[in-house]
Amino acid sequence: MARMEESSAPLLELKKASKRFPAVLANDRIDLAVGRGEVRALLGENGAGKSTLMSCLYGLFQMDSGEIFIEGQKVRIHNCNDAIRLGIGMVNQHFMLIQKLTVTENIILGMETKSRFFLDFNSAAKEIQELSDRYHFGVDPQARIENLSVGIQQKVEIIKILYRKSQIMIFDEPTAVLTPNEVIDFFEIIRKFRDEGRTIIFITHKLNEVMSICDSVTVLRDGRVVGSVSVEETSEPELAKMMVGREIELNEAAPARNACDPILTVKDLVVQNAMGINAVDGLSFTVCSGEILGIAGVDGNGQTELGQALTGLLPAASGSIEIDSVETTHFDPSRLLGQGVSHIPQDRHKTGLILDYSVEFNLVSKEIGQPAFSRFGVLRRDQIRNHAKKLIGDFNIRCGGPMTQAKKLSGGNQQKIIIAREFTRHPKLIVAIQPTRGLDISAIEFVWNELIAQRDRGAAILLISTELEEIFSLSDRIEVIFNGRFTGSIKGHDVDPLKIGLQMAGKTDHRPVPSGETS
Repeated sequence: MARMEESSAPLLELKKASKRFPAVLANDRIDLAVGRGEVRALLGENGAGKSTLMSCLYGLFQMDSGEIFIEGQKVRIHNCNDAIRLGIGMVNQHFMLIQKLTVTENIILGMETKSRFFLDFNSAAKEIQELSDRYHFGVDPQARIENLSVGIQQKVEIIKILYRKSQIMIFDEPTAVLTPNEVIDFFEIIRKFRDEGRTIIFITHKLNEVMSICDSVTVLRDGRVVGSVSVEETSEPELAKMMVGREIELNEAAPARNACDPILTVKDLVVQNAMGINAVDGLSFTVCSGEILGIAGVDGNGQTELGQALTGLLPAASGSIEIDSVETTHFDPSRLLGQGVSHIPQDRHKTGLILDYSVEFNLVSKEIGQPAFSRFGVLRRDQIRNHAKKLIGDFNIRCGGPMTQAKKLSGGNQQKIIIAREFTRHPKLIVAIQPTRGLDISAIEFVWNELIAQRDRGAAILLISTELEEIFSLSDRIEVIFNGRFTGSIKGHDVDPLKIGLQMAGKTDHRPVPSGETS
């Protein structure tokens, strides 16, 4: 599968590309050459400079120095329109779609097709439908974005760059928000693009995906190129070491002790989604002190609503929730905080952090009213800053200091803020939802170790994740969820992936083992 030899006559070449932000040299004289019909992985830790480099190529940023060549010709890219005219398209990790507009309106925005003095929506919609049919996307040009699943929204973004005739396609963490089945479909799309002679640059943290779909890899560390290798000539451990400069070990959690001291008890819980449909449909289970219960399932089967109900963000329609023998079914988040509940939300940008605020404020945001941090309505800034400095050191949060805005940090360091804030209170119960989504292997190692440490301390942990390796490696018990109901229960690490896959699709002929049983 390797195609490194094509780089001798590259379609795309960057020479000595550099980009500096205040106090950070994001890209340091980077050389990159990619051949036609090649899938090149751009690999590195959070903050290594991958997205910055590609944002310069796409015109979102301008390089401070360096040159760009396409088919041997030097080009200048001042903005996104320049990049689009040169056949460069980019699908960002966080989709750039306007939710209230239709698929067609989003795709033609900025380059509307006109017939005399009128926008020719019909012509555009017809072309979009043809692209959807050609690649078997199943996208309705008239559908509103807000009504589409995440997987379909990504396909809309892909159609957008196809509509603009892109031959160089940049995908920034494209599988971070996809289910396992959607990842398989996405890889088929990438293979089809490669067969058509398109050049793909694939920004990712996931080494198994690099080995599955890419021809070659360029590894960045601290804004510099560590090396470029053919996939056929490397391995996951070698790539991990190139990324972080040391050996990485993602170890399974040792089995929890057998005795069960129930911390979370859920009985016949029903939670409705925004449309009034039962997203959680009569779930009952228990999570014990010193135990990790993993909830496995394809995204959109009630996991989000379950997590929101347990953390006071969504009301329960019926059923009960008890935490340490206290009825908490109708507690709001502040009361649950007092009950010893910590929450790692699935979207650190929307619900985990206030991105425009400082690191130090985010570290105390849930306890800002406590006497330690405020008195008579006046913030105790020295105490807040000292607290932040301690957590920054304890959790190795790489930032410019306590006053740095959270939005300026890498995803891994943003997640460390959340974990530091939530775990430093020694919670009884941790509800962790997609805790490693979008993180690099070093950050994943950190999160896993912190979760295991909290479990070993005696916390009860509910782990909701679509990453099956994460579920398999960390969970003492596993419940498989489909359409808001449990379809199977597994204890320990003896897991049959095929069986779980069938249960995730709702294909089971047996009744699930009652939750909370420990034998």
